Amino acid sequence: MTEELEQLLKNLQLRRVLEIYDEQLRAADQDDISYSEFVTRLVRAQWQARQEGALEWRIRHANLPERWSLETFPFARHPGVNRKQIHGFAELEFIAKAENIVLVGETGRGKTGLACGLLLKALENGCRCQFIKAQNLFDDMYASLDRSTRQLRKRLARLDVLLID
Repeated sequence: MTEELEQLLKNLQLRRVLEIYDEQLRAADQDDISYSEFVTRLVRAQWQARQEGALEWRIRHANLPERWSLETFPFARHPGVNRKQIHGFAELEFIAKAENIVLVGETGRGKTGLACGLLLKALENGCRCQFIKAQNLFDDMYASLDRSTRQLRKRLARLDVLLID
């Protein structure tokens, strides 16, 4: 890689292309691929890296207490949980319909885990989501009574999914 190309990739913040360029160049020579395919591989890798970075940013800002997923949820230990219904919720149609989901049950029955799994699924699908404890939400609402109520409402209204635990 030339110094000029390296500097251009840095300036354009194409870090993933910079990381894999030499490897992909060797593979292109070895596999005898076209210039177009070579560039496509580089751009695809950069796009995937940006998608992964955006997902990580959304997850970080969603304030999930744990990265629970529906795939790892122990349905066998919670026979009262309807697996089919939860997987139906995981299709995320409730978001488009602006519907609420309320999970009710005794302590330790997996409500938070299921809700976080659904939230993670929504984040993976590009939704803007937030996890908040009910008491923290009440505190925020009370603190905003002076003059920042509008800001709090705007912040919450921008979300696709608000998980209140």
